[in-house]
Amino acid sequence: MKQLILVFAGGGLGSVLRYIIGKVLNNAETGIPYGTFLANILGSLFIGLILGFAAKNEALTQNHTLLLATGFCGGFTTFSTFAYENHVFLRSGDFLSFAVYTIASFIVGFLAVFLGMYLVK
Repeated sequence: MKQLILVFAGGGLGSVLRYIIGKVLNNAETGIPYGTFLANILGSLFIGLILGFAAKNEALTQNHTLLLATGFCGGFTTFSTFAYENHVFLRSGDFLSFAVYTIASFIVGFLAVFLGMYLVK
């Protein structure tokens, strides 16, 4: 039960922070989801830092990892919003934004995880 509460608490905090970033950075005029992109990239960096630190130092317990990686990063990042935003790009015929957003999200996201893991080495 304690583990469920840790994931719930971390996920709640991550979701609220993602909501705030989206409200501030997503551009309604252009439709470009800067906030979602930033949340997903920062979440990728955070999970790389957290799991890299956990693997290197064995200083984080399973409960810490559940709170931070599974909970916070899981709530902070969002694949469902990413998928919906891409649907909107495709529906509106904005294929360039779709391609740039999709490719940039995957490449920069992976690089952010690797950077996080590298930084804690």
